[in-house]
Amino acid sequence: MRFVRRKIMQLLVVLLCVTFLSFLLLDLLPGDTATRYCAGSGTQECVDQKRIEFNLNDPMIIRYALWLGDTLQGDLGSSALNQQPVAEALKQRLPVTIELLLYSQFMALLIALPLGLIAARRANGIFDRTSTAIVFMLLGIPNFVLATVLILIFPVKLGLFQATGYTAFTDDPLKSLGSLFLPAVCLAVAEMAVYMRLFRTDLIATLQEDYITMARAKGMTPRRVLFGHALKPSSFSLITVIGLNFGRLIGGTLLIEFIFQINGLGTYTITAIQRQDFVPVQGAIVVIAVGYVLINFSIDMIYAALDPRIRHARAIV
Repeated sequence: MRFVRRKIMQLLVVLLCVTFLSFLLLDLLPGDTATRYCAGSGTQECVDQKRIEFNLNDPMIIRYALWLGDTLQGDLGSSALNQQPVAEALKQRLPVTIELLLYSQFMALLIALPLGLIAARRANGIFDRTSTAIVFMLLGIPNFVLATVLILIFPVKLGLFQATGYTAFTDDPLKSLGSLFLPAVCLAVAEMAVYMRLFRTDLIATLQEDYITMARAKGMTPRRVLFGHALKPSSFSLITVIGLNFGRLIGGTLLIEFIFQINGLGTYTITAIQRQDFVPVQGAIVVIAVGYVLINFSIDMIYAALDPRIRHARAIV
């Protein structure tokens, strides 16, 4: 419990810093929110009224405190263009982005773990060297370039999958997964390469440990040694990287969603940027940043649960 309390206190400090920096970055942008809200009327009276309504005449630190209080109550403001509450818009679009993230991560792990396992069992063999070359090639392909190539090959040339749009998972699960297949592949390719190499390297190092040699000397089968003794210790680094990548991919989906015209968090954010509607941008950035921090906090807890040395060592510091 002492370890958990320490981590929660650190989490609160990080969240406070993240929200402040998110507010500060958008506050420094040129332009005025009140002017955008009054673009239709263009009267100075409207601008002055909006500046009072949005507390724009107050110092920045006071505006941040007021904004943080509203944010904690679920009020992220409203769009200057259509007056739609940002929290309502994000509530509609966030499940789409989460589904895409989970889909891409599942796809990456589904391919990376078996390939890494095979490569580690025969290190420096033909399969290991070939997979290494392919992995480094995949790491060098930007996901937006891969998206363009996949759209050209599958929907345009072969008529497979859909190039744009999204079907809700609650409406038709299979069609939903099909509509997100190409975007998920674009996000999963680079992650799969990283996961495979990391898992392969850690597994090779684990198989050289003394307790693995002892297990083999006792006559245990290679399968039991691999899955019973080597697999869990080799997954610690992988779990940490999954958490880091999952949080990073929340921002990485912006361009992919926009290319495939998926009505998720990414398309919403880029559209707001193009229209210079910065209140929705601010809300989206805060959600992305807070999501990144919370995911990494969860991964840290899982990591400590898997490895007792982590929580015991940190608890006595």
